[in-house]
Amino acid sequence: MDLIATRADAISASTLLRSTKAVRARAQGLLARARAGESQYFTVVDAALAPTAQLVAEVTRKNYPSLEIPYHSRWRHFEAGGVNRTDQMTEELGKVSVAKRARAQIDLAIVSVLLDAGAGPDWSYTDPRTGQKLSRSEGLGVASFNAFTKGLFSSKPTQPCQADALGLQSLTSRQLGDAFQVGVENPLVGLEGRVALLRRLGEVVAAQPEVFGGAGGLCRPGRLFDHLVPTDTDEPTVAAHDILAALLGTLSPIWPAQNAIKTDDGADIALGDCWRHSAVPGEGASAGWMPFHKLSQWLTYSLLEPLEWADVTVTGLDALTGLPEYRNGGLLLDGGVLVLKDPALATQAHTAGDECIVEWRALTVALLDELAPLVRAELGLTATQMPLACVLEGGTWAAGRVLAQRLRGGTPPLNIASDGTVF
Repeated sequence: MDLIATRADAISASTLLRSTKAVRARAQGLLARARAGESQYFTVVDAALAPTAQLVAEVTRKNYPSLEIPYHSRWRHFEAGGVNRTDQMTEELGKVSVAKRARAQIDLAIVSVLLDAGAGPDWSYTDPRTGQKLSRSEGLGVASFNAFTKGLFSSKPTQPCQADALGLQSLTSRQLGDAFQVGVENPLVGLEGRVALLRRLGEVVAAQPEVFGGAGGLCRPGRLFDHLVPTDTDEPTVAAHDILAALLGTLSPIWPAQNAIKTDDGADIALGDCWRHSAVPGEGASAGWMPFHKLSQWLTYSLLEPLEWADVTVTGLDALTGLPEYRNGGLLLDGGVLVLKDPALATQAHTAGDECIVEWRALTVALLDELAPLVRAELGLTATQMPLACVLEGGTWAAGRVLAQRLRGGTPPLNIASDGTVF
């Protein structure tokens, strides 16, 4: 039975649950509980942390021998196959202002990240520009890049390299399916969910012209650049958590409606990637909710470079958390840091809201914070030299993929039915 909160309590709870401090605190609470043997689902094996960190360091050295590690962001997937698609887009944009280029890059990043949920094991994409056959995140990234530059998300044929409210709202499953080469023999998990998400993005952007509006009244996600970047200084600075807060504050209505606090005046306050867990404490209406905001944080990581390329300094990178998705979470299960108490869970189908999945993701967030300094020590780097965004890239995500490939041909250790909006 749904609990009903006063509107004031619901607003207070939603504000709390949109903070990475709440994400970390609640994740650490579930980790402490699991270490005490009180978890129904997992055993934590602390002795496995060091060898797992060693594996991550080995993968990082292989991927980045110079140890010049970029951020874990969508822009890495645009580089699939060794192709610099960022430069391709810059060439297609032509001679434009720094702000106009940044808006286009943010348009692309937001749309592409929202399309980045797990593709499933049977989907692939052949890049018509290079002939490369790509799958999973790289395939999704290149497919979305090509769709973007061809104008799929723009309402203006003369301005293809943009996403705007009208273009997003008119998107159909057939259009996206064709762009992503989806067919009977090439199924993409959650196609309808992805399209619905982008259409809701268009609706939300259109409803907030004070944030996303621009010249001529055209509303675009990329206008977030103007909302975030101060104009009264020659050396603009923005905090990473402020980027996340802006994304959560403006885009929260796009997320699935079931994750919401019901208020006594009949309204729902959407929480997004925030799920119920019986062992999570909290004040008022926030009790029992475990927040993650994985896609929003992944998007925040993916906006760092467009902002920095526009000469904006981004501070406080480690205020963001590790990403609780199946590569990082899989690293911990496959590396033996987490052990299932019931092995049958590995063969069962789960949903994102199942308590064992919520807990797995929470333990992933907390354990990534513990793994990061061990990885840095293995590589001889400091937190300044290797912030969490680089640990993920080097890194934990890549090592999770290596172990998944070695053990199961690349599939995750747990089977999660995705609607295209979480994983």
